[in-house]
Amino acid sequence: MWRSRGSTGPTTTGPTATRRELLGFATVGLLAYAVDLALFTCLRGPAALDPLTAKALSFVAGCAVAYAGNALGTYRHTQPRGLRPCAVFLAVNVAGAAVQLLCLTVSHYGLGLTSQRADTVSGAGIGMALATVLRFWGTRTLVFRTEGRVGSWTG
Repeated sequence: MWRSRGSTGPTTTGPTATRRELLGFATVGLLAYAVDLALFTCLRGPAALDPLTAKALSFVAGCAVAYAGNALGTYRHTQPRGLRPCAVFLAVNVAGAAVQLLCLTVSHYGLGLTSQRADTVSGAGIGMALATVLRFWGTRTLVFRTEGRVGSWTG
């Protein structure tokens, strides 16, 4: 149910709103992931950049797409202003990337699971799932806050 809340524009409440928020967040995340992957592939291949530079550039581009998509789509009713939301969004995404790397590190070096499949499961599977939970929480509570929903998972 959409309702107006002062000058902040329409907001949503309830389980339907949370599902809509999750769907929007996931859609934007998939688009950002596609941009990250495509740019990384181009920078590593035709542009012949080293892997760390290529990944750093593609990560920043993916974050920019995710921020724009969430600000203009999923969380458009929050109207974030200034550089603070952008900086916090970048920090939340860096924390998500650190979670993925930590999962990969624990699996590969701590548990000795060194096959390509194990690395994929730990980094792109388990790590991505945990990082997505962190990113969703951080994005909705730290970046695109709405009145009455600071820190709440349920809206």
